[in-house]
Amino acid sequence: MSLEHLFSPTNLAEIALKHRVVMAPLTRSRSAQPGDVPQQLNVDYYSQRASAGLIITEATQVSPQGKGYAFTPGIHSEQQIAGWKTITDAVHAKGAKIVLQLWHVGRISHSSLQLDGELPVAPSAIAPEGQAFTEQGFVDFETPRALATIEMPSIIEQFTQAAINAKQAGFDGVEVHAANGYLLDQFLKEGSNQRTDSYGGSIENRARLTLEVTQAVAEVWGSGRVGVRISPTGTFNSMSESEPQALFNYLTEQLSAMNLSYLHVVENFGGASSEGFSFAQLRSRFAGAYMANGGYTADSAEQAIAEGKADVVSFGAPFIANPDLPERFKQGATLNELDQNTLYGGGAEGYTDYPSLAAATS
Repeated sequence: MSLEHLFSPTNLAEIALKHRVVMAPLTRSRSAQPGDVPQQLNVDYYSQRASAGLIITEATQVSPQGKGYAFTPGIHSEQQIAGWKTITDAVHAKGAKIVLQLWHVGRISHSSLQLDGELPVAPSAIAPEGQAFTEQGFVDFETPRALATIEMPSIIEQFTQAAINAKQAGFDGVEVHAANGYLLDQFLKEGSNQRTDSYGGSIENRARLTLEVTQAVAEVWGSGRVGVRISPTGTFNSMSESEPQALFNYLTEQLSAMNLSYLHVVENFGGASSEGFSFAQLRSRFAGAYMANGGYTADSAEQAIAEGKADVVSFGAPFIANPDLPERFKQGATLNELDQNTLYGGGAEGYTDYPSLAAATS
């Protein structure tokens, strides 16, 4: 199949792309310690993948409270800002664009990861199933503390300051992480949000925090350099919602009115069923670029773009094992196999040692 649509240039509002193969955000847990600071190993990793039309960084904690996994990077200290600047400089030197994903995990954390051993925060005091990844290994999730209404401005401020810091670090834009069972998604979906104040109950109330955060971040960056990631049918991290179509149609309409750079939609993740959900309804309600994600191949991405179902497509796992993924797509080359055992933590193995086509043939 010809990949002429996938490899045509496009604009995500103010972010111009040379083609439409995007590197999705991928948590890899390899930041320098102490301080969750990006290091030279991370520079190597991202610069290896600078042939992407756009790189979206791994999820990056907006504050100490936003941390939920050991060894993940932040964007709330001067050292972290400086560390990210070395990455953006390296990526830009190769002619690529890179945006930072802003992350607050909410209840997907543990008191051992929080300042002063405090409980993680959430919309409601409902514990998720599963375990947190701490520096001491995996431990069971705890019942989080429900945020008070008066604390909402502080959550918005954490994202706002992180957006300011991302500008200092030299990024081309930011992506608000409202997907995959983290704090903003926890507010969106009724299974984790049983509040009775202005941030709970109705669809409009549950969408309020995501919209307020996005608006605040857009005021820092300009709306044309801000994307939002959502996972309407996602059940990862104990998420559930009885009316996902109505909820995400409303959210998408409100986000569209902000004239954002793009809407990044996780259409398939972790085996969750999307039966009965219409992603086309989201596509039709969003005036900006629609970025599709979830199990795409080069051919299916080409078809989706050709048929107008997406403007760009992001790839996750294939970019881990294939630093030169766009070139492999162009040549129809075999993809490197992903090593599941080296996804999280560790060093160069399974991170920067996957061979490129050039290395494999030399």
